[in-house]
Amino acid sequence: MMARRERLLGPNNPTFYDDPVHFVRGEGVWLFDADGRRYLDAYNNVPHVGHCHPHVVEAISRQAGLLNTHSRYLHDNVLDYAERLTATFHRSLSTVLLTCTGSEANDVALRMARAITGKHGVIVTDFTYHGNTSAVMELATLIPREDGFSTHLRTIPAPDSYHLEPGEKDETDMAARVLAHLDAAISSLEEAGHGVSAIMLCPIFANEGFPDLPPGFLDRVAKRVRKAGGVVIADEVQPGFGRTGAAMWGHQYSGFTPDIVTMGKPMGNGHPIGGVVTTHDIMHAFRTKNVYFNTFGSNPVSCAAGLAVLDVIENENLIANAAEVGAYAKERLEKMAEKFGFLGDVRGAGLFFGAEIVHPGEQITADKKLAKKAVNLMRENGVIMGLLGRKENLFKIRPPMPFSKTNADHLFEVMDHVLSRL
Repeated sequence: MMARRERLLGPNNPTFYDDPVHFVRGEGVWLFDADGRRYLDAYNNVPHVGHCHPHVVEAISRQAGLLNTHSRYLHDNVLDYAERLTATFHRSLSTVLLTCTGSEANDVALRMARAITGKHGVIVTDFTYHGNTSAVMELATLIPREDGFSTHLRTIPAPDSYHLEPGEKDETDMAARVLAHLDAAISSLEEAGHGVSAIMLCPIFANEGFPDLPPGFLDRVAKRVRKAGGVVIADEVQPGFGRTGAAMWGHQYSGFTPDIVTMGKPMGNGHPIGGVVTTHDIMHAFRTKNVYFNTFGSNPVSCAAGLAVLDVIENENLIANAAEVGAYAKERLEKMAEKFGFLGDVRGAGLFFGAEIVHPGEQITADKKLAKKAVNLMRENGVIMGLLGRKENLFKIRPPMPFSKTNADHLFEVMDHVLSRL
């Protein structure tokens, strides 16, 4: 299969793990490979309410059996979904544009920012990723680029609550340094004539390693950007739809209100749908200055999937589940860190948590090699996990939202076995 993959799909087509897995079926929080072996999925947020959730499958099937057509015809599903989705946000975020992917959503968000501000400068962290269109790949600072980055882009240090700079005592000192870099980035864009159109960020800085942030940090970021005439774009692909256990959206958990919100993968439980939610004024400026349509964005089947996902989140109390199970799992992981000297900082919120893999006795010295070995051993023992962060040494545990305490117990039984071998 790997030989066919390279021949048919081209080289450098990434897979997870040294020994890639051939999955053929999913159910809830479980995946099954071609040999019938079962794996606990502690990684995927795409099947947000569980692999092949029967309510979502039935909604997609029912609508596909009735009609699926161009987004420029009228359909109740589109309006019903728009009403239910925008009702989960602050009242100022009242309009939605639907796309097929999160990448498209972020691309449109940048165009909205230019439309409302008349400026082109964009600020991101120095270790981020927001998709793969030409425009948003320009922002993907975690991926090396031979051709460099655009002159209208400025980066600020990604917040890091564990690997503090010399002289910093805590998250407050770290935040002050990041804010100083933000002020410098704003000044640089203004001096270059670009101005500030937007800052785009994940509300929990997921790819950057989901650091602990001091209260009010992102609100201060937003105020500085708005003072410079820009808008704040929150990429909710990873923290959205209740992932943190504290609120429906990551920005609500982090304590600020953005001007534009983007979302993708979890919206349709893996069915291709993405979206941009924003204010009436920003949507009006964008629609007035741009002719935008999307053949499949807001098609009836995708909106049926989106509505079904909202049903399941509400009916199965999945946000509360994320809070309860996430707290339980984090406590178990902290106890495991007491046992194993190479487990460093444990952090996260709800069903997005992990721990740094470090050199024993050197608590802030990352051990990327050991982390990679651990994740591959977890896969060999039937648990799917990942790594992230600037040093690629941070366990990324982000399972589907129905993940239970029993599932967490299984996860940590396997992890104890694996870490003991290391």
